[in-house]
Amino acid sequence: MTATVHGPVDVVCLGESMVTFLPTQGGRLADVPSFVRGIGGAESNVACALAAAGHRTRWVGRVGADGFGEHLVAAIAAYGVDTSAVERDPERPTGVYFRTAADRATGSHEVLYYRAGSAASAMSLSTVPEEAVRSGRILHLSGITAALSGDCLALMRHLTARRTGRPPVSFDVNHRPGLWRTPSGAGVLLDLARGADIVFVGEDEAEEAWGLRGAPSIRAALPEPEVLVVKQGARGATVFARSASSPVLPPTPGGRSGIAPDTVTHVPAPRVEVVAAVGAGDAFAAGFLSATLRGLSVHHRLRHGHLMAAANLTVAGDLATPPSRAHADRLADLDGSAWETLHLGPGWSAAADEEVRTA
Repeated sequence: MTATVHGPVDVVCLGESMVTFLPTQGGRLADVPSFVRGIGGAESNVACALAAAGHRTRWVGRVGADGFGEHLVAAIAAYGVDTSAVERDPERPTGVYFRTAADRATGSHEVLYYRAGSAASAMSLSTVPEEAVRSGRILHLSGITAALSGDCLALMRHLTARRTGRPPVSFDVNHRPGLWRTPSGAGVLLDLARGADIVFVGEDEAEEAWGLRGAPSIRAALPEPEVLVVKQGARGATVFARSASSPVLPPTPGGRSGIAPDTVTHVPAPRVEVVAAVGAGDAFAAGFLSATLRGLSVHHRLRHGHLMAAANLTVAGDLATPPSRAHADRLADLDGSAWETLHLGPGWSAAADEEVRTA
């Protein structure tokens, strides 16, 4: 099954998606007797979440001409994502991975990737349809793609280069040290982020990758993006934005000179009963981009990012059903004290407002 969205789309997401195998019970991978099949991939996760939130999205990628590739395309299309630009590779397989039921943040978490030589690793300037890539109001990328192969890195450098006519680029750093074959990966990610217009980075990963501590230090190292979102875990997130009223400005050539001062906005995260943290960063990006596309304030973009992330944090898989737009808008409009007492547990996104407003 391939879904086609006719006309322009809101967001194009480019990257590798994989079939995921989630354990039916806790414990070491060596002891898990069976798994449930799902889908996962940073960029396709964002596309699916945005589509579920009512936006027109397109996923651009490559899969093998195999059953796993067929399942991936059908599952992503079922969210309403346009998959017409996905290419099938007859020689390379679709990537897969297995993980334990434990949270990524725990020492007992295990994840095994089988993606070397995958169809997605063959993405390049010659295999990716540029017309499809440029067809959205925003192009969303992540640092994972750059680590897949030399051709993928060249593609990412091309897509993040500032040039006239390029769509605004959203870039999630997604530092994955295990994917990089050389120690230069962290520097590559910093260079790519400098070419983007909206950048998402975790405070912890910025310290791990670049040795930067604290949101102001990260902004000092990344002055170029119009919007820099520093995710700070349970403490919330901080945005550095050139203009608090403009969703995102078109990219312009040039260096660091003439950079306008920032508006800095911090919004704390609501309390969440975490089931698993997998996919929460992708969901946060989707919520933030959704509010950006709607022209909402930076404050509300952050709240929508937190709410979309909370939907993912309270389920076991990579993707969750987000709250309805009306439900999310009502929660995002809470006053400061009500927001601080918000307590979200499993099933909250489908619950009535009064069920999630009290601590």
